[in-house]
Amino acid sequence: MEKTLVLIKPDAFGKNHAGDILKIYEDAGFKILAAKVMKMTREVAAKHYAEHIGRPFYPALVEFMTSAPLMALVVGGDDVIKKVRELNGATNPAEAAEGTVRKLFAEDKTKNAVHASDSKESAAREIPIFFGACEIFD
Repeated sequence: MEKTLVLIKPDAFGKNHAGDILKIYEDAGFKILAAKVMKMTREVAAKHYAEHIGRPFYPALVEFMTSAPLMALVVGGDDVIKKVRELNGATNPAEAAEGTVRKLFAEDKTKNAVHASDSKESAAREIPIFFGACEIFD
């Protein structure tokens, strides 16, 4: 079973949209294999967003992601990485298709409700940042 990391970001989690977002993934046939509510630390943000360190938007991204609780998930299923990214929609909610997570729940390009791994390699790197093997139930 393919797995992906999903983060329900502080904006969507703070507005009580976690259940709505989980339902979208489950209605698409995917399984929630792990879930936790947490407040991202700057250290976790630096690991998770390592490829963005030094870019102009990095400080604002870290400030946002560490500002309030979020929900981290491992979602599993066939072709889940590609399909969850399709369910999430375009990064910019103004460009996202109707019915996608970001069209429904995102505020803007930064406060865009969710993160999902973009490849098998990213998922393999990102999942252990948030979950130990004994926390994933597949």
